[in-house]
Amino acid sequence: MIQSSTPGASPSRWRLIAAFAAIYLVWGSTYVAIRFAVETVPPFFMGAVRFTLAGLIMIVWARASGAPAPTRSNWRAAIITGFMLFMLNNGGLVWASQFVPSGMAALLIGATPLWMVLLDWWRPSIHGRKPGGIRPSNTVFAGLLIGFFGILLLVNPSGLADAGHEYAVGVVVILLASVAWAAGSIYSRQSDQPASPILATGMQLLSGGLMLMLASAVAGEIASLNIAAITPRSAVSWLYLAVFGSIIGFGSYVWLLRVTTMARVATYAYVNPVVAVFLGWALANEPVTLRTIIAAAIIIAAVMMINSARTRAAAPRKPSLAASESRI
Repeated sequence: MIQSSTPGASPSRWRLIAAFAAIYLVWGSTYVAIRFAVETVPPFFMGAVRFTLAGLIMIVWARASGAPAPTRSNWRAAIITGFMLFMLNNGGLVWASQFVPSGMAALLIGATPLWMVLLDWWRPSIHGRKPGGIRPSNTVFAGLLIGFFGILLLVNPSGLADAGHEYAVGVVVILLASVAWAAGSIYSRQSDQPASPILATGMQLLSGGLMLMLASAVAGEIASLNIAAITPRSAVSWLYLAVFGSIIGFGSYVWLLRVTTMARVATYAYVNPVVAVFLGWALANEPVTLRTIIAAAIIIAAVMMINSARTRAAAPRKPSLAASESRI
């Protein structure tokens, strides 16, 4: 599913379906799994072990399959990407999941494509300091305004103080985490990644996992860790996150970024929140209010509007885009 495609060849339909199913359904389920895992496992330590083990497995797998040894430039790109995608994004998410319902967290992370549009527009040129991105169209701008209105409706800034300090801080941390994911995804497309997506994924996972391990040590999680206190539900959720969320889910995401457009890959934001909200309600007894449903519909509609407009705008340049993405 996440193996490299033959240069110049189109990926098979079934591999695309399987990869999209992974980032749609598996990633949608990781939010409630994170909530269950951090019930008895320290958040940074949970992420550190999950990503470090997954990264090592994927690196060994890629090298055993014949992938060339990564260069120093490859490692530099992996460290930067791992910092943004795992240390900042996932580290912030797992910490905030102690205080923010999984459905709410999924909806906030689901707005990541909004940040992608802004950061892709503001990113610097490769050959200079001037902006090198593409200015959004009027339709995309409208989608941005609608999407951010949906976020405001969901978060309800006026009610954050009444919800408690930890909840309010958790919401802000998740919003910043979604910005970090957007930045890391855009950077990974322009950086010097290994030819093997499995190796690239493993290097990023390992880099982010080691950073989270350092954060866990600094936060005192390792010193106070009580293995006996970890419940079976947290342990199973932890294992699920490592195998399905990290290896299968993120591996599929990296592979899809190489073989299709970012706009299509970003469609996971339509499905993840729905899956997460449903599972949070069904498995964790999280309330689903009318406000949440309306805000979710607005955010998802905005993301669909943005991705649809960008896909239409990119259609005339499809061959060149495909060529550039195949080298990421």
